[in-house]
Amino acid sequence: MIVTGITSDVAELMQKAKDIQGRSLWTDAWRRLLRNRAAVVSMVILSLIALMAIFAPLLSQYAFDAQDYGHITCTPSWWNDPEVCNAGGTHWFGTDFLGRDLFVRVLYGARVSLVVGLVATLVSLVIGVAYGATAGYLGGRIDALMMRFVDVLYSLPFIFFVIILMVVFNRNFFLLFVAIGAIEWLTMARIVRGQTLSIKQKEFIEAARAGGVGIGGIIWRHVVPNVLGPVIVYVTLTIPAVILAESFLSFLGLGIQEPLTSWGVLIAEGTGEIESHPWLLLFPCAFMAVTLFCFNFIGDGLRDALDPKDR
Repeated sequence: MIVTGITSDVAELMQKAKDIQGRSLWTDAWRRLLRNRAAVVSMVILSLIALMAIFAPLLSQYAFDAQDYGHITCTPSWWNDPEVCNAGGTHWFGTDFLGRDLFVRVLYGARVSLVVGLVATLVSLVIGVAYGATAGYLGGRIDALMMRFVDVLYSLPFIFFVIILMVVFNRNFFLLFVAIGAIEWLTMARIVRGQTLSIKQKEFIEAARAGGVGIGGIIWRHVVPNVLGPVIVYVTLTIPAVILAESFLSFLGLGIQEPLTSWGVLIAEGTGEIESHPWLLLFPCAFMAVTLFCFNFIGDGLRDALDPKDR
């Protein structure tokens, strides 16, 4: 019986060791993220908004660019006096100054705003992390030269640089992502450089260097994974900044062009009519605010999940 008990204990310990070995950093982080209720609710809400944007043509009988001059600036169907403007159909969010259904345009605007925010942030993430980690790890004159280049770009007006990019490469929908992402990486590079300077003399970096790991291997396998916490937090701030930047460019006529739309364009159109037609501003603002809050809650959840000091 003693032998049986010892065998059982050994088997249990081996199974626990196997379970521990099978849990990677990302698996553990994912489990911790799922325990964050705010982050989980935010992911669900973002998923619903994304699905509504994808299947927008199936959720309404109207096209996003269909104009009906007999139903101009109609109130939402559930607002007041629905029979005045909704005899020919239901307008859940009302209509704009050209008789276009605002519900469909908000969903199509979600497509553009989310894609611009995610793609431009991804561009800034790749450039900023690679640039900042390289500058911080190499140090010395190379670091000084690389960061002076960043300072020069910082001195250029944002809108001036974007206009140059769009004039040189011709204005198109995809270039808007690249132009905004090519600006937003500057702060990302500074953050990553600062974090790299603080960890490049740590023992695990010295051990990797002593083990013969090259500069590229140390940067991507040891430096970058250890700066993900601050990077992810800043990414959650970059996405709303990119969406607002796109809105500003579209307002100046350099971004999204009619008949396409985005949340920024819809907000710009509704700003001047907040008193007479408040729904033109209310619904795009509500969708944008909820989306930005969700991104921030997810970022906080990811930071907690990836923070080794919080385990």
